[in-house]
Amino acid sequence: MLQVKSKVWLEKNENLVFGSGKALILRAIAETGSINKAAKKLNMSYRHAWSYIRSAEQKMNRQLLIRVKGGFDGGGAYLTEYAKDLLIKFEALESKITEFVDCCYEEIFVNDNKKLIEGNRGEDGTCKNN
Repeated sequence: MLQVKSKVWLEKNENLVFGSGKALILRAIAETGSINKAAKKLNMSYRHAWSYIRSAEQKMNRQLLIRVKGGFDGGGAYLTEYAKDLLIKFEALESKITEFVDCCYEEIFVNDNKKLIEGNRGEDGTCKNN
C-alpha cells in the first residue's frame, strides 16, 4: 500500500535554518539538560549536535541555548524562551501539515475524488483547504 510523506523545514534566504533534525536535538536537550547527554541519546557525536545548534543560531541570529560551563554537576544546556517558542510553533506546523497532507492523500488516492484533483487550486495558486 502506498503512503504519503512530507517534510517541513524553515529557510532564510533560501538556506535551511531549522527542520526536524534540529528540533529533535532541541527536544533531547530540553529533556536531558545537556548537549552531551542529548547527543548520546540520539546516537550522534557532541560535535555534530553542537554544530547543528550553532548553525541554526547563526542563521537566525538568535540564541537557542543557555549553556552552563563545568562545575560540580558538569554544566548543562537549557533552551531559551525563543527556542521553546520556536519548537512549539515548529511542532504545531509539522502536525498541521502532516494532517493536511494525510487528508489530501485520503481524498485523492483512497476516495479517488476527481473533483478535488481537478479543482484543488485557488485563483492565487494556493491549495484550497476543503
